[in-house]
Amino acid sequence: MAKLLSGKEVSQRVSSELKAEVAELNKKGVTPGLAVIIVGDDPASKIYVGLKEKMCNELGIYSEKYELPKETTENELLELVNRLNVDGNIHGILVQSPLPEHLDESIIVNNILPAKDVDAFHPVNVGRIMIGDYDFVPCTPAGIMELIAESGVEVAGKECVVVGRSNIVGKPMAMLLLHQNGTVTMCHSRTKNLKEVTRRADILVAAVGRSNFITADMVKEGSVVIDVGMNRLPDGKLVGDVDFETVEKIASAITPVPGGVGPMTISMLMKNTVKAAHTVVCSIAAN
Repeated sequence: MAKLLSGKEVSQRVSSELKAEVAELNKKGVTPGLAVIIVGDDPASKIYVGLKEKMCNELGIYSEKYELPKETTENELLELVNRLNVDGNIHGILVQSPLPEHLDESIIVNNILPAKDVDAFHPVNVGRIMIGDYDFVPCTPAGIMELIAESGVEVAGKECVVVGRSNIVGKPMAMLLLHQNGTVTMCHSRTKNLKEVTRRADILVAAVGRSNFITADMVKEGSVVIDVGMNRLPDGKLVGDVDFETVEKIASAITPVPGGVGPMTISMLMKNTVKAAHTVVCSIAAN
């Protein structure tokens, strides 16, 4: 039976560490600040934003929430982003996805200052991740690295397979594993003989957005399996990209859905915000 990698438990440890960091920053006259912008009335987005706001309150992070109507224009949204860029009380800016169709997400992200881009989606931050000289890492891959560490498995020298090549999870995930000296293979919709590739993996990350896509016959015995998926079945049940019941029997460690990667994503957002506030303290000290 696989070890259960509980994101809830690891998140609690990370939160405890962050709370102590926030207290130290307070002594230096700095309170980390996060601004979250949500455009429209997407129900899932509202839930996520609420969870982020709740964790800010728990950790002592100052938060501002901007709920904008669906009809908000690109210029109006950019005006708000630019105002937050120069706001000394705000160290991190997050624009909640998805945005309404008439808004170009890449234009919005590109206008967030890289030093305040706590989602790590700005091209500058993406490039820094590529060369291994980064301040921020996208929150989900960062949380996954914490969970892999929790499994007790060292990445160096391991066969690592990432299924899914999104800019938010798959690509940065592959780079983080590579930076820890894993041998990384990235799979996607056009990968041939997918089962043969995934069965080689000592560490398997599934991020395809298809319920129960990874089955037991695709998994190497004793591997660490990370399930990024969050899919709702017709009966309302929430499942991941991995067929948990069968894969759990052969993996050495596995994340559950829900309660696995999800809680870690929010914790890593908080961690990036605190790190951004540390940068301000360092700048003050340097001057």
